[in-house]
Amino acid sequence: MTARPDHPQHAAASDPQSSAGSGVWVVLPTYDEADNLGPISSAILAVLPAATLLVVDDNSPDGTGRLADGLAAADARIRAHHRAAKEGLGRAYLDGFRVAIDGAAAIVVQMDADFSHDPAILPALVGPIERDEADLVIGSRYVRGGGVSDWPLARRLVSRAGSVFARTVLRLGPHDLTGGFKAWRAATLDSLPFDGIHAGGYVFQIEMTFRASRANARIRETPIVFRDRRVGQSKMSRRIIVEALLVVVQLWFEELRGWLGSRRRRDDGGSGN
Repeated sequence: MTARPDHPQHAAASDPQSSAGSGVWVVLPTYDEADNLGPISSAILAVLPAATLLVVDDNSPDGTGRLADGLAAADARIRAHHRAAKEGLGRAYLDGFRVAIDGAAAIVVQMDADFSHDPAILPALVGPIERDEADLVIGSRYVRGGGVSDWPLARRLVSRAGSVFARTVLRLGPHDLTGGFKAWRAATLDSLPFDGIHAGGYVFQIEMTFRASRANARIRETPIVFRDRRVGQSKMSRRIIVEALLVVVQLWFEELRGWLGSRRRRDDGGSGN
């Protein structure tokens, strides 16, 4: 259930000069993030005091969901959305996106709860959308000024190769296709077909950018430095990486099949038969 919006407002949000983030919803999926949730929530709302923070918890065994309820009870800017079980990062995001869109969000941000994504970057992420320069802004590790920190060489190579592979096969412009720090124009997000989107981490990020590109969304990248999580264990696995590569090929094949089908229909229509 989503927390009620009528709880007492935190003093910082009532400051008339603190309007940064008005209309912005930050969707924060969590699973066993009890140690991170309080600090990351404070950091996000310090940068965007007028934003709404939506915690989407997948029934975390460590009590993250209960902690989210407590934060929501104390601060009207925070809301908690509970899911029955862990079904993949993509499903959690899609549920959160729908709650944000139904809540009249103008901009929807997606980010990790483990401080891998620096909250200080949020104004640079939402700014191009607020200025009507973009419909999707990607926090990119692979443009000038971006990078990664605290990663072993093997993980750096896998991440970079995954983006290069997807960018080449799917003919996409953005350089960072596997990252999950993004800001969306809510109307653009709402126009995408949520049904059938794959739930895995890497593949979800690639497919959503692919869908946005094919919908002619204006996509921009802003540099970020990605840092390994402060607390807890990484949820990345070899299975998730392999799934992403297979789905990239599947998306390419489906688009090729659609293009061939439309060409065949045009040829048949022009043949006079």
